[in-house]
Amino acid sequence: MSTDLSRREMLAMTGPAALFGTAFAATAMGQTQPANLAGATYQPVKALLSEAWDGKQYTLPPLPYAYDALEPHIDEQTMRLHHDIHHRGYVNGLNAATAAVQEMTASGEIDSTKLYALQRNLSFNGGGHMLHSVFWATMSPNSGGKPEFELAEAIDKQYGSLDKFKTYFKAAAAGVKGSGWAVLGYEPLGGQLIVFSMNDQDMKTMAGFTPLLPIDVWEHAYYLKYQNRRAEYIDNWFEVVNWPAVNSIFAPLMKMHEG
Repeated sequence: MSTDLSRREMLAMTGPAALFGTAFAATAMGQTQPANLAGATYQPVKALLSEAWDGKQYTLPPLPYAYDALEPHIDEQTMRLHHDIHHRGYVNGLNAATAAVQEMTASGEIDSTKLYALQRNLSFNGGGHMLHSVFWATMSPNSGGKPEFELAEAIDKQYGSLDKFKTYFKAAAAGVKGSGWAVLGYEPLGGQLIVFSMNDQDMKTMAGFTPLLPIDVWEHAYYLKYQNRRAEYIDNWFEVVNWPAVNSIFAPLMKMHEG
């Protein structure tokens, strides 16, 4: 039996990283662009998520804008350290973990203790790689404002208004104990939006949950500029949220659910 794992098999083993190959299929894998989405906002999401995997291993996608493009809301030094050092570390950890899975399956000797540790590494580093890739893709300079189209309708339906959604989301992000994320995501069974807060970046969420809009609240994401003022960082982050990019992920998922 061949010891080489296909891309589909590898993605299936990596827990949250599997979303690169499934939930983002409509955007990252080249399906038709929804008619109501401008190419200027749709294409960066498609391109960036496509560069998170090169066909053989996970890769660090480049930022779709300059390091200083999100100033004054997120500073250049933080962006350089966050993207080039922290995100790269998760990519390297994920590739090491998937290589270890290959070695274990090739040997035919499955050690339950090592397998548990591998699953933890896959979840942690896979979650870090996936969430950061979406994080970069759903921010841009000269953004902010409010969502439109399918995403606006879904937010109004489920949260009552954009302001009520922001209040809920900000509370989820500010309330993370220690390091973690708050994520607006799509739940495919009910076809609805759900906000999760999580410690670290282990994607312990509902099966099939697809992140649409994540905010990183690890201290490395904001401490150089905001120190302990996490709430201020969250407020300012909304000024760089690229809502059309978020909708470009959400709209095809809704269409698949309705279909």
